[in-house]
Amino acid sequence: MEITLSKRLDQFQTGIFAALNEKKEEYMKTGKKMYNLFVGTPDFEVPSHIKEALIEAAKDPENFHYSLKDIPELTKAVKDYYSSRYGVTVDESEITSVNGSQEGVAHLGMALADPGDIVLLPNPGYPVFEVSALFASATPYFYELREENNFLPKLDEIPADVLEKAKYMIISYPYNPVCAVAPAEFYEEVIAFAKANNIIVIHDNAYSDIIYDDVYGGSFLSYPGAKEVGAEFFSLSKSFNLTGARVSFIVGNKKIVDAMKLLRSQYDFGMFIPVQHAAIAALTGPLDGVKEQCKKYEARRTALCGGLRSIGWNVSDSKGTMFAWAKIPEKFTSSKDFCMELLEKTGVLCTPGSAFGTMGEGYVRFALVLPVEEINEMVQVIDNSGILK
Repeated sequence: MEITLSKRLDQFQTGIFAALNEKKEEYMKTGKKMYNLFVGTPDFEVPSHIKEALIEAAKDPENFHYSLKDIPELTKAVKDYYSSRYGVTVDESEITSVNGSQEGVAHLGMALADPGDIVLLPNPGYPVFEVSALFASATPYFYELREENNFLPKLDEIPADVLEKAKYMIISYPYNPVCAVAPAEFYEEVIAFAKANNIIVIHDNAYSDIIYDDVYGGSFLSYPGAKEVGAEFFSLSKSFNLTGARVSFIVGNKKIVDAMKLLRSQYDFGMFIPVQHAAIAALTGPLDGVKEQCKKYEARRTALCGGLRSIGWNVSDSKGTMFAWAKIPEKFTSSKDFCMELLEKTGVLCTPGSAFGTMGEGYVRFALVLPVEEINEMVQVIDNSGILK
């Protein structure tokens, strides 16, 4: 019997990530020290009150049944958090959980778009943004983010014929991978643009608590008219280090939220109830640890970006996210080739910018997942290797 697979899978290739992972495994066999800044998995502890809430909830046998929906205490916690943290008023009917923003974004297109629709996506872009369009058999249109424009889109460059067919647009600030933030005027411009062209706006708000230089990390929904045109994904993964628990929400326009609820009801039975209780503890508990953690990320940012500048690699400071985005040294023309050589010569593993789209070529991304002392050591190793000379 010949087993044939869906042609849809031809659109999804591991490519660069598989090659780097293979190279990583080869390097590990040498026994040399590796500085793994490849994947953005927080290395900080989950706060104890969150773990305790999950453990206590797991002691109740009733909490092991299908949850089917969010428990009322959870949606209230999100509502209250949005009010106190962002100054945003939302109704509980404008909130629903998703099993991580990755899953939520991936399925988003199936709730919002049809074949023939266009989806406006950033380039460089987080790969799952494109997946959201492809799952819906919609057509991605990539708007460019350039360093000379502070990695903000120029909306007036999007052609009129594209706008006529565009169904939704994804934005995200602070933005992984380019580590940029957006001013208030940008959100105001996007909302006006969405209204003028009848385009839904989806904001991926994963890093509002990891933002530097005393810049305020807020919510897209805090701007007038935002809820009329869209919604945002709000994640607990990076603020509270709950990456494996997969706790995120889509918050905003009720029609969008209802569409996601309906879609999710067809393939999922709801978030594990003990995880819901952990999320409640995170949202209702103290936020001092979140702020302190941001300071530690900022110290790492300064050690990495400033340290690399001190040895002749002109790396701009990250403005936010748990990453840094760096132009590759001038003597290199391929971000993938540079990453491979950097690993071979120094043990430093980072992600080539080309993994995030054509506009990412010429850059690499570092995850800020090592303590300052190791980052300082890593900078010295890079300098000693001669790769920058």
